[in-house]
Amino acid sequence: MTLRARAEAFITKPLVVNGIIGVILFNAILLGMETSETLMTGFGPLIVALDTACLAVFVAELSIKMFAWRLGFLRSGWNIFDFAIVGISLIPGAQTFSVLRALRILRLLRVVSVAPSLRRVVEGFVRALPGMGSVFLLMGMIFYIGAVMATKLFGDAFPDWFGTLGLSAYTLFQIMTLESWSMGIVRPVMEQFPYAWVFFVPFIIVTTFAVVNLLVGLIVNSMQDAHQQEAGERTDAYRDEVIARLRDIEKRLDELGR
Repeated sequence: MTLRARAEAFITKPLVVNGIIGVILFNAILLGMETSETLMTGFGPLIVALDTACLAVFVAELSIKMFAWRLGFLRSGWNIFDFAIVGISLIPGAQTFSVLRALRILRLLRVVSVAPSLRRVVEGFVRALPGMGSVFLLMGMIFYIGAVMATKLFGDAFPDWFGTLGLSAYTLFQIMTLESWSMGIVRPVMEQFPYAWVFFVPFIIVTTFAVVNLLVGLIVNSMQDAHQQEAGERTDAYRDEVIARLRDIEKRLDELGR
């Protein structure tokens, strides 16, 4: 077995993969501990040293993968994802600028690329994006129409909520999420415009209960398709393995017959 083959066999072992997941979770805990001034005062050097050790493990993992797969490493989007996340932590200013320090918590997302079940969820979400784009376009049109109408109808009386097109869109987004929409916004508006419910109730029905549920349905269907495709691939692989074994048995029987 060549050195590259040994490296690939090592990095794909279940024990190694599970160990990487453990390091990712441990590193996420360390990054959370770094936000506590009390812990950093008492154990700051130890936490920083452990964080550096975790980063070294990630770098070593990626180095072994790049050595084992060479250019094949770049053919996987998940490998590029891992490389980008670890690369952010290796930027020289990552320890100085608060934004780059905060981005280090993205290392936790590496669990997605390592755990097959989480990977299926993300792949299903990505497959739903084309259909979601059409739904988002429809929602954008509804919001634009609603914002123009709300600004014309309620802008003079409630400039803080509907004074401009942007304020109206934000207020309608709050209403869509059902966050304090009734007592906080709609009922005060209805005190001056008793028939305002004719505008707000259909808007909530269309956006909150129809369009949002349509998005959920698209994502669920995409995840089911991804799961079925993976199950089909496993079935095909098992069938090929069985056929190969049967051919081997047939070959041996022929040899014995001779």
